[in-house]
Amino acid sequence: MVRIEKPIVRSKLRSRLGMLYYGTARRLMWIKLRKTFARTRRSDSLPHIHFEHKTPLLRKLRDVDMQLQYNKITNLKIAVNCIDGIVIRPGEIFSYWKLIGNPTSARGFLDGMILHNGKVISGTGGGLCQLSNLIFWSALHTPLTIIERHRHGYDVFPDSNRTQPFGSGATCYYPHGDLMIRNDTDHTFQLRLTVGEKYLEGQWRCDSPPLYIYNIVERDHEMKSEYWGGYSRHNKLYRQTFDGEGNLISEELVVENSAIMMYPPFLSENNSNNI
Repeated sequence: MVRIEKPIVRSKLRSRLGMLYYGTARRLMWIKLRKTFARTRRSDSLPHIHFEHKTPLLRKLRDVDMQLQYNKITNLKIAVNCIDGIVIRPGEIFSYWKLIGNPTSARGFLDGMILHNGKVISGTGGGLCQLSNLIFWSALHTPLTIIERHRHGYDVFPDSNRTQPFGSGATCYYPHGDLMIRNDTDHTFQLRLTVGEKYLEGQWRCDSPPLYIYNIVERDHEMKSEYWGGYSRHNKLYRQTFDGEGNLISEELVVENSAIMMYPPFLSENNSNNI
């Protein structure tokens, strides 16, 4: 049985030292892998769509200033401008933060919504997790390999209107909380992204048509009380691979999630719609 320890509140000094340590380690990794990172972008699209997905830009969340979401749209436009059209050739690695860079106010990023220690706060560049979530979820429906992905240790919002399984996103925090995807195939892939009027839209495209169809299924989902008084949530996500005739070829575990719940479990539908 998976257990989650009670969260430890670290001092500001320890948090800063941790950021310095992990940030330095990340930059050293970037130097080591610099020759393998995808960096070429094309304005034209590769011919074949392998998967496409979109998510709404604005959501009504209780006690969250809508201006933070409007600012998020600005942040998404800047980030998308750094990534859209990126080509990932065989053997190359897509790095979310290597392409976007540091989301500072000097570059035009605004204060958006950030989840920190189970609380919603504002911070420069907030809201960019919506983009990493979309890229990660879409990549799971391709033959690309996820080599780094992070998830919040807290589950902040209940499942009202959720269309994807719990834990199917990828959080990001600069520079060491990255999303990295490697192309282990013999074909070239391309990521196209658009910030539309209502939706953030993305496509994984390729120089060849898809050979397989991928489906993500959730198993072993549970919510349980912890010995220290809180509640936790757990599940596993598997990727199923089907051939063109719908025959199941393989199934693999791709994500195992555990998070502390920041809302009462087993909410009624009416109550969850207000959160």
